[in-house]
Amino acid sequence: MLDDATIAALAAELAEADRTHGVIPRITARHPEATVEDSYAIQRVWRDRMTAAGRRLVGRKIGLTSRAMQQATGIAEPDYGVMFDDTVFRSGDGVPVDHFSNVRVEVELAFVLKEPLAGPDATLADALRATDYVVPALEILNSHIELEGRTIVDTISDNAAYGAMVLGETRRRPDEVDLPWVPAVLRKNGEVEETGVAAGVLGHPATGVAWLANKIHPHGDRLEAGEIILAGSFTRPVWVARGDEVLCDYGPMGTISCRFI
Repeated sequence: MLDDATIAALAAELAEADRTHGVIPRITARHPEATVEDSYAIQRVWRDRMTAAGRRLVGRKIGLTSRAMQQATGIAEPDYGVMFDDTVFRSGDGVPVDHFSNVRVEVELAFVLKEPLAGPDATLADALRATDYVVPALEILNSHIELEGRTIVDTISDNAAYGAMVLGETRRRPDEVDLPWVPAVLRKNGEVEETGVAAGVLGHPATGVAWLANKIHPHGDRLEAGEIILAGSFTRPVWVARGDEVLCDYGPMGTISCRFI
């Protein structure tokens, strides 16, 4: 495992890359001995630097929960990261591409909690009971670590490649919609790029919420009321660039649109 000084130094590198929208060499190329626990330690130190600088945590993202994403990345283990208040966009917004090192879009559902959810034995039913409402969301991926050859250790260290999210306007209680069968058709500049259904996320997207509560429990943490939880993508990521317009149709859950400026 990495020592505390190395973990702190790598977290500082990532904080600087976040500030400058840069990319650093792979951690695993420089520290092949780094473990998954090391990567979460780096992420936690980075998170604490961000909150100390005044950023406010509003939720968490879960990644690599679907076969589509695991096959797209070559990584077979789910991961998670944190989301800050200055990374939230609304449907119809313009998203500045200069805020990111590289930009890809994923199709997701977001769960907004009405009560805390804690492990170590949280279940799908527990996650649904803790949920206030579900809203469609697009996750914007952003990597501060070079993409070629990266591993789960690199991705987790880099806050699970989270960049931002775009939230839709249609809110549904979990009992108002058959969540595994929520569809999505993602268009870029009018052309269909990806389609999928939410069952692609662990069979039921709320399963990821329970998984996350259990995963963070050993660190003395829990999911809090009011947090937004991105449950994971059920399509492959789509690359976007300045000038692109994205529209995602979630059927009974409405649509999300955004443009990259």
